[in-house]
Order: sequence, then C-alpha cells, then structure tokens
Amino acid sequence: MIYRFQFRSYRRKFVRSLTTNHGKWDIREGIILRLTDETLRVGWGEIAPISWFGSETLEQALDFCRQLPEEITDEMIFSIADELPACQFGFESAYEWGSEFFSIPNTQFFSGLLPAGEAALNQWETLWQQGYRTFKWKIGVDAIANELKIFESLIHTLPAFTKLRLDANGGLSYEETNLWLRTCDNLKANGELTLEIEFIEQPLPVEQFQQMLELSRSYETAIALDESVATLRQLAACYQQGWRGIFVIKPGIVGSPSRLRKFCHQHEIDTVFSSVFETAIARKASLQLAAELSRNNRAIGFGIDHFFEQEETWFQSLWNDL
Repeated sequence: MIYRFQFRSYRRKFVRSLTTNHGKWDIREGIILRLTDETLRVGWGEIAPISWFGSETLEQALDFCRQLPEEITDEMIFSIADELPACQFGFESAYEWGSEFFSIPNTQFFSGLLPAGEAALNQWETLWQQGYRTFKWKIGVDAIANELKIFESLIHTLPAFTKLRLDANGGLSYEETNLWLRTCDNLKANGELTLEIEFIEQPLPVEQFQQMLELSRSYETAIALDESVATLRQLAACYQQGWRGIFVIKPGIVGSPSRLRKFCHQHEIDTVFSSVFETAIARKASLQLAAELSRNNRAIGFGIDHFFEQEETWFQSLWNDL
C-alpha cells in the first residue's frame, strides 16, 4: 500500500509546570502525522518524544519526517529504526487508525496525577470529584524529610480504599529508597493505612537495576519500573535479567505497537500503561493498547487532562491546516 504522508509540529503549554526529579516541564512539543491511502482513507498518528526519558529528541524525529518522501509504503513504516521509538509508535498508529484495533471499551479507569509537594493536599479532592480513585504523587523532588511529612498528611487525608502510587522518576538514593519502602511496609503492618500504597515507581536511576531487583524481593511494598523500561529494547532486557514485577509502559515512546503486543502476549507481564502528555491522537492509540494488554486490574496513568487547556480549538486549526 502507498500512502500520502504529511506532518505538522505542535507546541502546547502546560497550565502549570510539571515538576519531577528531571526538572520542570513547561511546554509539550510533538508532531502530528497524516497518512492518506489510495482509497482516500485518512490515518492520524502522533510522535511525542521525551528525550530525557529515553526516546529520540524532537529534532531527530523532525529530521526523520523531513527526509521522507511525500509517498511512503508499509515497508517503510515497519522498518523504522529502534533508535526512533516515538516515530515507530506514531507511524504504526497512523497505519492502524480506524481499523478493527480501535474499539476502545468503556471499562477503562485512570489514575490521577497529583502535583509534587504540598499542592497535592489540595489537588486530590478536585480529582476525586471527577471520579478518580487512584492517585500518583511525585517524590524525589524535595528533601526526603519534607516529603515524608507531606506523605503522612496525604495518607490520612485521602479517602479510605483509594490507591496511591509514589513516583520518584529515579530520583532517590539507595538509602532513601529503603526508607520509603520501610515506611510503607511499617504503616501497613501497624494497621495505620485505610488506603493502599500500590507501588513505588522507579525509585533508583536506570543504571541501578540490580539494586531495584534486590529491593523488590526484600519488601512487601511493590516497586514498578518506568524509566528502566522506556523502550521495547529496555523492557526486554529487564525481563531477561529477571524482573517479574510491574512494568510501567508509556506507549508513546516505547516503540512499535505490533512488537509490544507480541511481547506482552508472549510473557504476560504485569503492566501499567501511562501517558506521555500526548494529544488526543496518540491517546486514542495508547488507550487501545492499554485495553488490549492491561492485566491485574490496575488503573492506567492517563489522568492528566487538568495539566492542559482544552485542546479542541488549537487542534482543529492544525487539522484544517493539513
């Protein structure tokens, strides 16, 4: 099949800066793709890289798009290099758009992303009223003593039977990770929790995989890998090295959707699918993958709409431009 290929770059400003261990993020940039086949069927895709998380840079993605001809083929789509995982996702999503794969059920449930620091104590109630029952809170941003105080307030403020995820983005030391895990285990053992600490996400940097593997076997509180499994290549490597815990998968940067399906079906891994702050284009494809491949009834990490203004206006103008 031959497709007419078009693309446009975009910039979206966050309503408030997103603060993580990687720093502050103010503007989300990406690329919208459009493929038109010989029957004039249109497929939309999105390239939404996060270079500091393990994907290609936006400039590398733009360079790739610029060097492509106006007409491309299936073979070109499925031969994109592994060094361009966000491009793999974007082009394959456009290829699949409107096909039988996109029948998203209404049974998805989401985790809401809380802001770092004390702001979480005020933000959770708004998300609760919107229907969220699982929350993610960023840690490893401030001094651990301060974060543990806020954490104590948070767990006694959140309603009973909610779930809380603690996301360090690789920002903790080995000693700090032990302290967080020990604190969570002790709270549970002492019967002080009315909610569930679901897991601590990526407590240590990527290069400290073995330490995370060791810690995952030493505490009852679960650890989830995120930055360590940003791409399919990394995901497979961690599995081969013995990780059987939780894998946080960001479809927008993990790579080829078809290869991801194959890996997940083959190994039946415990997954949590998560956003890369994409637009509705990539979100549609990502949610479909989550619907197909999620196991163990875990909430998916797409509760991020409150970080952006409504996208319809600017997005419609981009579509019209194409």
